[in-house]
Amino acid sequence: MQTQTNRWSGHGLYLIIMAILISGVFLSGQRINYTWHWERLFPYIINTEPQDIIAETDGTVVVESGTLRIAPDYGGVPQVVEEYSKLVAHDGDLIFQGDTLARIEGWRFGPIAEGLWVTIKISFISLVFSIILGLIFGLMRISHRQVLRNLAVTYVEVIRGTPLLVQIFIVYFFIGTVFDLDRFTAGVAALSIFTGAYVAEIVRAGIQAVPTGQMEAARSLGMNYVQAMCYVIMPQAIKRTLPPLAGQFINLIKDSSLVSVISITDLTKAGREVVSGSFAPFEVWFTVAALYLIVTGALSWAIQILEKRLSASD
Repeated sequence: MQTQTNRWSGHGLYLIIMAILISGVFLSGQRINYTWHWERLFPYIINTEPQDIIAETDGTVVVESGTLRIAPDYGGVPQVVEEYSKLVAHDGDLIFQGDTLARIEGWRFGPIAEGLWVTIKISFISLVFSIILGLIFGLMRISHRQVLRNLAVTYVEVIRGTPLLVQIFIVYFFIGTVFDLDRFTAGVAALSIFTGAYVAEIVRAGIQAVPTGQMEAARSLGMNYVQAMCYVIMPQAIKRTLPPLAGQFINLIKDSSLVSVISITDLTKAGREVVSGSFAPFEVWFTVAALYLIVTGALSWAIQILEKRLSASD
């Protein structure tokens, strides 16, 4: 049995190892003559600098009831600015395209924070749909009807046998063109279809891991097949499938970085854009990696809590 002394010594050894790893990263940066500029990264996470509102056309400024409007010189739709903190142009001023009209003061999320939100959103929506697809095709895999089993096997084998990057291109450029899907919807569809195939196999394995006597006992009590699956088999299967499902959902979050190839500004694409503007590649990519780790760690922690609660209910 682990003693208190062994536990604290283990923690101490862990801290020493982590300190050595962090020092190694720092010394590596020194060896390649790299100067760290973490301060360059902050405006790309939380930006507190005033934001300029730029004129989109040439025209005359009209200010009425706190609303700024540009009357174009050559006709067209006027530009209207309703929200601002400070006016730069005034009523009656002649404005040219590109001039500053007003400023918005206060803090706002930078591109890295916005990319993180897109990653969380696309991962969560894809997770929900992948669970639905996984349950449907997982049940089809164990169906008594041959046609359903054949369809499920075809889906699983085709999706697992082709790279996710290729599937994203097919969904966006072919299916997305046919059904007029936007980038975000196509990205969600590709991630959901890809992850759903793996979830289907996990669900199938979890159901088949439940002893067959459980189904026979439930049917002998007067339950039909659907009732036995819902009240007897699936609750036991879910407990068995939580650990592999956690790993698959973590992979989903990491795989979401591939949607950047269809111009979705997720965390990875935002990192690439920030690198070109900040000239701080190591700081950006270490920050991006840390944010992915925080998101996946939170998901892993939530599933561990759910697993403990389900095991306590036995």
